Amino acid sequence: MCAAVYVLSTVMGYVLTSALLLKCPTLLHRRKREPFLSRHISHRGGAGENLENTMAAFKHAVDLGTDMLELDCHMTKDEQVVVSHDANLERSTGISAYISDVAYADLPPYLCKLGVTFQRECVCEGGEDKRIPLLRDVFEAFPKTPVNIDIKVNNDTLIKKVSELVVKYDREHITVWGNSSNQIVQKCYKENPRIPVLFSMRRVLMLVGLFYTGLLPFVPLKEQFLEIPMPSIVTKDPDKMTRSQHVITWLADTLLMRRALFNHLTARGIQVYVWVLNDEKDFKRAFDLGATGVMTDFPTKLRDFMEKNGTPI
Repeated sequence: MCAAVYVLSTVMGYVLTSALLLKCPTLLHRRKREPFLSRHISHRGGAGENLENTMAAFKHAVDLGTDMLELDCHMTKDEQVVVSHDANLERSTGISAYISDVAYADLPPYLCKLGVTFQRECVCEGGEDKRIPLLRDVFEAFPKTPVNIDIKVNNDTLIKKVSELVVKYDREHITVWGNSSNQIVQKCYKENPRIPVLFSMRRVLMLVGLFYTGLLPFVPLKEQFLEIPMPSIVTKDPDKMTRSQHVITWLADTLLMRRALFNHLTARGIQVYVWVLNDEKDFKRAFDLGATGVMTDFPTKLRDFMEKNGTPI
């Protein structure tokens, strides 16, 4: 009897302490300093309104008032850091070659039309700007705009060169970098711990596990940005999903899209970005759940939604 009472009181004490610290994490952790706050994030510069990852796309998004540009980096054969999503140029240029095998001067231009990855049956037709830009072009053109950099390949030289560019253009306080690969994120953090990092996929899974076991309030976190998909939008064609795929999507959505989790992280100074949302109902759901910001292919649509609903941008 005494043992049962002891176990019960211990469990209750743990549950109550965890619940308290979940609501008030600053009782245990110092809130992370937020050098900038991003509500409106343009995915690849706004891939639904201009050709993705082009200077035209970035300029359009910045002119609209976006809080952050999201982009992807690779390295050319002559070790130039370029802004491009795919390692292979086939989809974006029609030329089957890897960026790492081509010198920057020899990179082909983008095609006139590119599919929008996270919008079904949507193609973006670009204007005159079809050039694959250098990362330094973006830094020089938008010196005060926060940039979210996805390091697309596990390459030590690429990571080092991106860090050097960030330092050269005095952007450590307005840059965040990383990848879904935990190994890449670890290398980024080791190369330059002053640049905030994103949660890798492994760390996201750890985060979810800690949250549901009640351990999250007790664990320190080095990351300052959680960037996660809304599972319901990842599958392009729900009508073609099997029953098991529907169940998995529902389960992932239920586990990830949690107001209590988002509120706890933001209270610790960790910004939560949900991607890649292109419809008003998804914008609303993300903000209603407490997400810090939304990443979109349609920056004009997101801006209009935010203005209509009184969400500051």
